[in-house]
Amino acid sequence: MLSTIQTATENFCIHQIRTDHKTNEGTSNKQTYIAYIDINTEDEKKYRVYIASDKAFMQRVSTLFLEEDESDEETLIDMTLETANLIIGSAKVLAEEENKNPYTIATPHFEKIGDFDFEVDDVKTITVEDDEITIAIKRLDA
Repeated sequence: MLSTIQTATENFCIHQIRTDHKTNEGTSNKQTYIAYIDINTEDEKKYRVYIASDKAFMQRVSTLFLEEDESDEETLIDMTLETANLIIGSAKVLAEEENKNPYTIATPHFEKIGDFDFEVDDVKTITVEDDEITIAIKRLDA
């Protein structure tokens, strides 16, 4: 399931940020803005998808969408939620188009600013220059 989310995140980097990216296993070691969205699959499984990005990545997104060169913490939190919604929403469309266990998504929630210290089933970090965004998934009803 993480593959469609990874593709959606890579597409976000290509089409929105318009900068080369690299995908790695594991989480970021940086302090991150962390949001999550719960999803329910067509086969009735529940997952939590985390999006965690360092401040520089979120500032990059804020500059892109809001044209703010230096956003305050509240704005960066809002951008974290919006980025999660855009990426998971795009992944949802990809899953439907590929008929890969389509799902519904809930409202994004902001978790915290800090270390990514959650137990997850699968995780990847995408690097854009020196900026990082981590995507991770955890099955909730296992």
